[in-house]
Amino acid sequence: MRVQCASLDAMRDASLDHHLTVLIAGLRQCRMFAGLSSEDLATIAEGCRIRSLEKREVLFREGEPVDGFHVIQLGQVGIFFVTPDGREQIFSVFRAPESFAEAAMAMDRYPANAMALEYSRVILVRKAHFRDVLSRKPDLALQMLASMSLHLKELLRLLQDSRGRQVESRLAEWLLRQSPAAAAGCPAVFDLPVAKNVLASQIGVTSETLSRTFARLRKEGVIRVAGSRIYVLDGARLRAYAGATA
Repeated sequence: MRVQCASLDAMRDASLDHHLTVLIAGLRQCRMFAGLSSEDLATIAEGCRIRSLEKREVLFREGEPVDGFHVIQLGQVGIFFVTPDGREQIFSVFRAPESFAEAAMAMDRYPANAMALEYSRVILVRKAHFRDVLSRKPDLALQMLASMSLHLKELLRLLQDSRGRQVESRLAEWLLRQSPAAAAGCPAVFDLPVAKNVLASQIGVTSETLSRTFARLRKEGVIRVAGSRIYVLDGARLRAYAGATA
């Protein structure tokens, strides 16, 4: 009986060790935790858990109590508001190994909604535990602020894009950001990193409007679209649509 109990304990310990190893590996990929020692990562991982999400499963809703921020291990997560007419307006998309919702650590409730855009796995970094770690690792707080600043910069850019700019201009700029070659005015080929309905939401239009805009750019010989693959045929004209300067 004692041998059996010892064997069960060993299996449980091995499972816990594996779980911790997976968490540490996921955290290590995130820019916020770059440069941290294995010991520091293990300390943070002790206050984390992994959650799997099916496509369109909601991770948290606006107004819910904040239990922490998240690091993506696999998949994509969209941050969105619900408009007065009931539409989901996605304003940010995060992919592995990015972190998101760090700003909520200073709040009691989440200010927006988060939803998986495909099957995803995320690491929840629990609020109370991480605050305790921050009190002992002030340098980590600076890295967290840097991550939050990047997110704020992206949000401000999106707000600027949505004010008084034509749909063609918004779409062109979005496409240019997906390809350094296209941004340089050269021909390019790349796959859309998000579904077209998500892209439509990000630039603040309906899916139908996005389809018509793609069609106009295609008719003018600027791009070619084959499913989720984009062929930039005339990078210079795409830059002109975006209002880019040399």
